[in-house]
Amino acid sequence: MKKKAIIPIIAVLITVLGTWLLLVFKPVFVFEQAASAAWNVLRSVLFSFLVALLLTGLFSVYLNRSALKPYFAKFIKFQPLLYQLVRRDFLAKYKRSVLGVLWSLLSPLLTMIVLTVVFSFLFRFDIENYPVYLLSGQIIFTMFNEITNLCLQSVIGAASLMKKVSVPKYIFPISRALSSLINFIFSFLALVIVMLITGAHFYPSMLFSPIAVLYAFVFSTGIGMILSAAMVFFRDISYIYGILITAVTYFTPLFYPISIIPDRFRWIISLNPMYHFVECFRTCAIYGGIPTLWQNLLCFLFAALSLGVGMAVFYKKQDRFILYI
Repeated sequence: MKKKAIIPIIAVLITVLGTWLLLVFKPVFVFEQAASAAWNVLRSVLFSFLVALLLTGLFSVYLNRSALKPYFAKFIKFQPLLYQLVRRDFLAKYKRSVLGVLWSLLSPLLTMIVLTVVFSFLFRFDIENYPVYLLSGQIIFTMFNEITNLCLQSVIGAASLMKKVSVPKYIFPISRALSSLINFIFSFLALVIVMLITGAHFYPSMLFSPIAVLYAFVFSTGIGMILSAAMVFFRDISYIYGILITAVTYFTPLFYPISIIPDRFRWIISLNPMYHFVECFRTCAIYGGIPTLWQNLLCFLFAALSLGVGMAVFYKKQDRFILYI
């Protein structure tokens, strides 16, 4: 039997074994046991499946290490190009704008004000310091939205350059993702300003918030690489994704508390990775707590899985890009 053929078998075995261990030994350091037995089983299967995908993905990378070495060597070689592309993407966003990069501060602030008026005063959500709660979730989700939408068009937008120069094609979605990360830094400053104005507490745990941001950034980049590859072959993906991102927005507790969702439906929200990234960031930034091991492991697994699948899809399809762009 070929080595690659045993990868699916290993994934199934790890999933089954992991689920059995979690249900039998119930380790509290992974996650607390819920009242619902069905939710405990579903969560254990999901967690074990993600671990299995991560481990088999690392095993696949090890098996293909010789083929991947040139792939990563090019990344080091073309770092100056990556820098120029990131710089171009960031500056182009505010080209001919009077306020320029200040819009990175003003945009989340103005959006927060509008949503605060609508949801805080009209719907009366019982959330302490609602502007900070709203903005803390909004900036994380906006980073995800911006990265994925910019990556979606990254390969198509670089068609003229790809036809003239031989460069690593993954440079283009990564440059878009990094420029969006710079925008997030300005948005984070907007959150700090709102916290100062509203008299919110600044906890030492805020120092851990970059870890939550890193989880969301890696996850978003992986999704962006998948979308950028799919866009080359299926142009309608941009319209489909516009609908999907709207659905994900409402399935993520950005402007409403998770407590308004009935207990029997909360597992649906829990299947949304962005919910976990937002909660992880809020725990560090505004709640003054440290994310649990379950939160960290789940966010790490979602991020690693997304990036791994994104890189695999992009690597497999990139040689055919030139035929379709």
